[in-house]
Amino acid sequence: MIEGKGTIFVVDDDPNQRMILERWLVREGYEVVLLESGEACLDALSEELPSAICLDLNMPGFGGMNTLEQVHDHNPVLPVIVLTADDAVNSVVQAMRLGARDYLTKPLDHRKLLTTLSNAVEVGRLAMRVSQLEREADGRGYPGIVGNSAPMKTVFRQLDKLCVSDVTVLIHGESGTGKELIARAIHTNGSRTRGPFVAVNLAAVPETLMESELFGHEKGAFTGAVNRRVGRFEEANRGTLFLDEIGELPHPVQVKLLRVLQERTFQRVGGTARLSSDFRLVTASHRNLEEEVRENRFRQDLYFRLAVFELELPPLRQKRDDIPVLTRSFIRQMGEGRVEGVSATALERMMRYDWPGNIRELQNMIQRAVVMCAGKEIQLEDLPERIRAFHKPVEVEVEPEREKDDETTLEDFSRKLLVNALTKHDGNASAAMRELNIGRSRFYRMLKKFGLEGKIDELRKEK
Repeated sequence: MIEGKGTIFVVDDDPNQRMILERWLVREGYEVVLLESGEACLDALSEELPSAICLDLNMPGFGGMNTLEQVHDHNPVLPVIVLTADDAVNSVVQAMRLGARDYLTKPLDHRKLLTTLSNAVEVGRLAMRVSQLEREADGRGYPGIVGNSAPMKTVFRQLDKLCVSDVTVLIHGESGTGKELIARAIHTNGSRTRGPFVAVNLAAVPETLMESELFGHEKGAFTGAVNRRVGRFEEANRGTLFLDEIGELPHPVQVKLLRVLQERTFQRVGGTARLSSDFRLVTASHRNLEEEVRENRFRQDLYFRLAVFELELPPLRQKRDDIPVLTRSFIRQMGEGRVEGVSATALERMMRYDWPGNIRELQNMIQRAVVMCAGKEIQLEDLPERIRAFHKPVEVEVEPEREKDDETTLEDFSRKLLVNALTKHDGNASAAMRELNIGRSRFYRMLKKFGLEGKIDELRKEK
């Protein structure tokens, strides 16, 4: 969500109505995303969390009621104001039962719309905050995720937003930073908590079995396929699919994953039936995927699809303030009531160590130290030699400034692709989106990011 009053989705099949609402809302200080159908709204929700939705009930195809129902299922605290051409009691009652915050009849009253929308946005923000406080009050919180440092407070703030959204998430972080814990927290505290959480470590799956693992296979599809196998996409229906080490995905499977994300349908290996699955996708990687894109090892269009919301997990050396609280937590889990703490000398040496294995290394070290410990406190001699011998002074780490060189950055590359797509299609935004395989909200965010808002009009005039 951008800074300011927030982002509003306007969903209406009438272009004139969309134009009027956009003019009113932009003048009021809102960011506006215009969508012409319920399907487009649901697709946009996978890329961005708005502050509220203005939804026309009387649309052809998927329809406003179906859209409202799915929005509420995936995000019950997101306020939806339904717009209807009549005030038929049955329609209004049904909409309110399906989770609508309020309703307005057409022709719309300018002031009433703005007042209703302002109240809905504020209620939505309060509902999100209440949901967060309830988690903390009843002890749900984010189980297993510990930390009071500034970097972890940032992570918790991001989690609070992700838990009331259904957007696709890409988690960055070194090995051992707790990426799967974060993915589980997003699932457990989100609207899909009653559905399955399906985790796949792609680095552990042989390349020859990757498609079978994800898509499943039919009996006899290949040598050794003696029975039908349900794939991970099917298993994750109505839940969350977590693909760890997404950077290990072979190029041919990247293409197929992109198609699944676009169409939400797939086929088992050796099968002909098209299957569908409604899952939220969370991925993670210790690799720099931007670098992988530059080196043509990872598809840029797939990267755009995955990186709707990017969450960076800091390494332990950048949040040393969390070492004491993590240590206490692990001792409580593993101390068996015999070991109760750690000596000041041992803790001081632990604070100086760089922890290349991050939290996982700290956890394993505590487990070893508990075994070695003869008293109630872990002493310096109970620590491994690599930690005892580490004498680097504690410093505040400052991220080094990147050296400027002639290598094209991913931003330069992305801007060039965007300009080329617009130029190729004479400023036709829809055609450019199809060419780049990106959603509407991502497309317009990119235009704004690269200062290309006027490019569409410029190309149309040239034509």
